[in-house]
Amino acid sequence: MTTRRAFITGSAALAAGGLVSLPASAQPVSIGAIKVDARNLGPLGWGENAPRIARAFESRLASELLPLRRRGAPTLHVTVLWLWLGAGAGGGMPGDGSGGSDDNMLSVIELADRGGPPVSREIRSMLPSTSGGAWYRPDVDQRRIAALLENNAQWIRHYLSA
Repeated sequence: MTTRRAFITGSAALAAGGLVSLPASAQPVSIGAIKVDARNLGPLGWGENAPRIARAFESRLASELLPLRRRGAPTLHVTVLWLWLGAGAGGGMPGDGSGGSDDNMLSVIELADRGGPPVSREIRSMLPSTSGGAWYRPDVDQRRIAALLENNAQWIRHYLSA
């Protein structure tokens, strides 16, 4: 007599066996160097902070993409197109779609892989303006920028690893 436990165990084993035999749909991309261009931020009011943001983003990407790094692999080019810190207090109601109090970042990644199709993708990050912690802290803007850079780097890793 087949028990419910035997049926569930057998079904689970059958499903696991079927999943293991499926080939991987995509291989992760290998990355050599990482170059970040944030010159577009200068005219948007970031001025002398644009190179600092580029260095911080390059450092964040280097640690986030460490498992994908290979000597001799193609260079990952990242262009930061937009970085916007919303109003820290007010500026919209949660969920109303206005985005008034959200921090936003838009970047484009480009990677020309030898022997494979080139990768080019827009990466958008949006976080609440509270992502940097309490608004009264003196370093709240730096913390908000760091949170956006980290989030954008994680999305880049996600798309390159998929």
